[in-house]
This record gives sequence, C-alpha cells and structure tokens, in this order.
Amino acid sequence: MANRLQNEDSPYLQQHKNNPVDWWPWCDEAFLKAKKENKAIFISIGYSSCHWCHVMEEKVFENQECADILNEGFISIKVDREERPDIDKHYQEVYQLLNRHAGGWPTSIFCTPRNKPFFAATYIPPETTAGSIEGMGFKELTSLIAQKIGEDDPQLYKNADEIEGFISSVSHPKEATILKEDFYKTFIGQVKSNYQPDYGGFSVQPKFPHASTIKALQIIDNIYQDRAIKPMITNTLNQMKKGGMYDLVDGGFCRYSVDEQWLVPHFEKMLYDNALLCSNYIDAYLTYTDKSYLQTAKEIADFWFNFMSENNLFYSASDADSEGEEGTYFIYTYEEIYDLLSQKGYNDPKSMCKEMNVSKHGNFEGKNIIRFDDRIPTWFSDVKPILQAIRAKRAYPFIDKKIQTSWSSMMITSFFQLAMIDNSYLQKAINTLDALLAKMFINDTLYHTSLPDKTPKVKAFLEDYAFFAKALLSGYKTTQNDLYLIQAQKMANKALENFYDRGMWNFSVGEFKTKAEVTDNTYTSSVSIMVDVLLTLGSLLEDEKYIHFAFKTMEYNSYDLLRRPIYYPYLLTQTLRYLKGDRIIKSSLQNLQNNSYDLEALKYPFTLLKSSEDKGFMVCGEKSCFANTDDLKELNKLIENSL
Repeated sequence: MANRLQNEDSPYLQQHKNNPVDWWPWCDEAFLKAKKENKAIFISIGYSSCHWCHVMEEKVFENQECADILNEGFISIKVDREERPDIDKHYQEVYQLLNRHAGGWPTSIFCTPRNKPFFAATYIPPETTAGSIEGMGFKELTSLIAQKIGEDDPQLYKNADEIEGFISSVSHPKEATILKEDFYKTFIGQVKSNYQPDYGGFSVQPKFPHASTIKALQIIDNIYQDRAIKPMITNTLNQMKKGGMYDLVDGGFCRYSVDEQWLVPHFEKMLYDNALLCSNYIDAYLTYTDKSYLQTAKEIADFWFNFMSENNLFYSASDADSEGEEGTYFIYTYEEIYDLLSQKGYNDPKSMCKEMNVSKHGNFEGKNIIRFDDRIPTWFSDVKPILQAIRAKRAYPFIDKKIQTSWSSMMITSFFQLAMIDNSYLQKAINTLDALLAKMFINDTLYHTSLPDKTPKVKAFLEDYAFFAKALLSGYKTTQNDLYLIQAQKMANKALENFYDRGMWNFSVGEFKTKAEVTDNTYTSSVSIMVDVLLTLGSLLEDEKYIHFAFKTMEYNSYDLLRRPIYYPYLLTQTLRYLKGDRIIKSSLQNLQNNSYDLEALKYPFTLLKSSEDKGFMVCGEKSCFANTDDLKELNKLIENSL
C-alpha cells in the first residue's frame, strides 16, 4: 500500500511511496501531528541519483522491523534536497554543528516533537556493527530515541534547546580588507599545493572535477600568462576525458571518481557538473586551440540535449544504479566486446581491446570501463556505435526528470558559449532559454523546480535568480536581443530586493532563512554569480548602482578571500574583473555575429559585446572608448594597451 508520498511531484519522493515507512512530505500537518502526539521527528534528506540513499532505502526503509519502530514512535518526513535546497542547507548546517565535519546524503536528522534537532547522521545501517562510523544501528538508535522522548528526558531537550540557539546565530566576517590583484598569487600558490601532477586534479581520491578552480585558472592564465597554469589545466582536462569518469560511449561526465586516475566513477550524471565542465573545455579550446577539447564540450552538450531533455527543457540527473547494481549499464565484459569486434570484421580486436583497457580480468569488479591511456584513436568513432548497441539491450539508469532553473541555466550558458564557436548550437541555445523562461517564470514570479508536465510550486532561491540572469546575459551577448537584457535586469533587481542584506546574501528567505554560501562547493557559489551578473549589468547599462552592490559583496567577503582564495575561485575572478575593469566591444550586429568566434576567443576574459552603429570595432571601458579598428587581429593588442 502506497504512503502519502504517492501524491508528490518529486521523483525522489516517488521512489519511496511504496516503503512500509509511513512517510510524510514536508508539511505543517506532519509537525502538528508530532507535537500533538508527542512523537519524535525523523527527517530523511536525499536525492534520486544518490547511491547511498538507495542503499539506506533497501536496508532500512524497506525493512519491516525498522519501519515498525518508525511508524510507532516517530513522524517520518522525506525531503528531496534538489526540490527543497533551503531545507537541506539548514540541516547540513545542523549536521556540521553536531559532528564537527561536513555531512552528505542521505542525511538523517532526529528532532524533538517541537522540531528541535538533537542528533544528525548520514547513512545508518539497520544493525549495530563494530566500527560503525555513526555509532549504533538504526533499530537500536530509533528505539532509544523513542524511549527518551516518551520519558521526556530532560537532558535531550536541554541539548536540543542549546543546538537551536547555535543554529539561529549568524556569523559575519571579522573585518574588511582592501581588494588587490595580488590575491591571485595566493590562489595560485594554494592551487599548486593541492595539484596532483600524475593524473591532474586538485584533490586526492575521491576526486571531484573542481570546475570553478579550473575556470579561475583559465581566467588568470589569460590575464597574466603564468607559466605554471597551463600544465595544470591541460593535464587535468586531458586525464579526465580519457574515459572512466567521462563516459566515452554516450558522452557526459559522472559525478566524481573514486580513484586517483579518474577511472572508476560514481556513475550518476548531474546536469550542473556537465554544464560547468562543458564551459571548461570550451575555454581551454579557445585558449589552447586543441580541437579535442571542443569535441568533448560538444559531446557533453549533445548528450544532454539528445538524451536528457524534453521539449527543450533539461533533466536534472541520471542514476548510478540500474538493475539494482551500481554501474551495470556502463560496464562491459571482455568477451562481448571482443566477439562483436570480430563479427564486424576488425583485424585485430585483441589490440583494440587492450587500447580501450578492456581485459579478461577487468578494471572494475571483474568487468571493464572504457578508458584510453593516451589520445583517443580515430577508429573509436566507428566502434562507439557498437558499444552503444550493447548498452541499448540493458535497462537505462533512472532519470530524474525534474527541471531546475539554476542547473538548467548553467547548461544554457554553455550552449550560448558553444554557439559563439559553432552556429549550429545557436537555435538550440535560444530554444532552451525561451522554454525555461516560459516554464519557470510565471506571472512575474520565478520558480525553482518542476516536472515537465506539472505546474511549478517551489519558488526560486538565490541560485535560481543568479544563474538564470547569467544565462539571459549569455543569450544577450550571443544574440543582442534586448529582451534578454531586460529580463536579466529584472532578475537581478528581484534578487537584490529579496536576498541582499548589506553585502551579505541570503540563499532563502521563506520558511528557512539561510545564508548563501560564498565558497564554490558542489558548484559555483550563487553569490559570486550574482557579482558577475551585477558587474555585467553595470557595464552594459552604465549603471553604477549594480557595480556598487557587487563591490559591497566583495568587500564583505574580502577578509576570507585574502586568506583562502582557493575556496572562492569564482569570486576571486570577479574581484580581478572589478579591479581591472570590463572592456566592451561595440560594433554593428552583423559584425558581431559574423565574427562571433574571433570575439569569443579574445584573450582578455572580461570582454562584453554591444551592438551599435559603429562600422568597425570600438573598444570601450567604463566611461569612455579608447580605440576603433576594422582589423580583428588588432583587438587583443588594443584591449591590452587600454588596461
């Protein structure tokens, strides 16, 4: 018998509708019931493509004994962190406070009947086992908590009151410091100390791509030509695209690699990772002219557009698991590849398998992940359909079809960047932006998420305004459609009105008022994207109030940015931008569109485009124009001379 989650839109909540646990969605009724019946509250937070969330469902939430304990003594609430990032953000702060380190998913929160948290964990096994990271098992833990709540244990309630007091306090930076270009030198030093020269990347296993760090390095290299930067960027991008974390067969990056070589991924694919990495590879192509980078960027974009979208709206993610096992869809036996290559008439299938790192003993649990040690050979484009045909016979991992404004906007921005290089992406970029605008901006209200066939319900957070405004400005740069500029200004104004507070930005202001992160964690900070948007609007509209709000944001965070710029890579780039200034290239619309590739490839990273009556290319700064030329080759020198 299905529980209350059967009526929810969230694909993640739908996954739990048949659990024996009497789940509630997040709602006032659930909390009123807990208070009335004096029951503890159990809040479980996860997302649809989370492997360990699936494990906890299988081991705990489908376990009748665990369900009976919860149903008798608790009000149990399921939350999709992607649908309600404000709730998740609040409880991640609770987890960090209680455990003195960052949490993860699934997140397991236990609260008093008045919803005051007192215990936080991630995955909890059903039984107590020796060496369990989180302590006792779920059955023992929940039985103990239910007993303590039933006895009105005074120490438990005292602890909960103290925790609530800590959570409600807001910390501010110690002091402001003067913004300086030299901040980038500290950043480079910190990045070098984290860099892994053998296989690239900026952390030990598990290895995440750190797209914001790569973006910042690329911008700094374009400005200062630091000889240490290029090898770090190119080695990292080269190693990642050889296969493993990057899916050479279908396209698209997986979430992260569990080993140092980027070979064995955690197999889920997230829209935000792929959007940001697509941009990284475009940047590298424009700077270093390696066509393999552009090829990877196009494969990412094509995969998401062709397989992970509907009516020009992008899906959020695909799962790591299929048929109950992690990675089943993605891996191969030696025999199935060797036999098919032989049947197709290839002369030396054995050596081809060897080049693809396919062997009888395998490189992942006895089977094989496709990866090349060196550059991908030309014959692989012919073999790829053979590998796709093998996969076509398998169950595809679950796809979370939620449309999310922030994540979709990231990919749309990359599509417009691709369109500056390859015009075949222009209409796709326009269509996806227009579709998102129509779907998520209704009656002058922006929304955070929705299914393709549903009406959105959850109103937008800061990240939605920030990334959507950036996508609109990318659309304006490529098309010079003034309507995109007007909409971007509208989004920025609403964000300032709703989320800005004297240099600080809130992530959410509704049920949970949470402070926005400035660090680039899972993806680029919405605060630094807002600074980007405000600086762009200030330059294009010649409106100093936007630049003022951007400066106050950077000033508010300047102390931390000075000391630890490695945690704030994108905000660092916008600080450099503020100090050095934008350059605006003004020319006729036809000139801008006919020369889009050369304009996108200009060395100076803070270059904007604006159509005008100028026949040549006018180089302008904040309050004046410096030079005019008909020769695109002179633009880099003219910009450099104007700085």
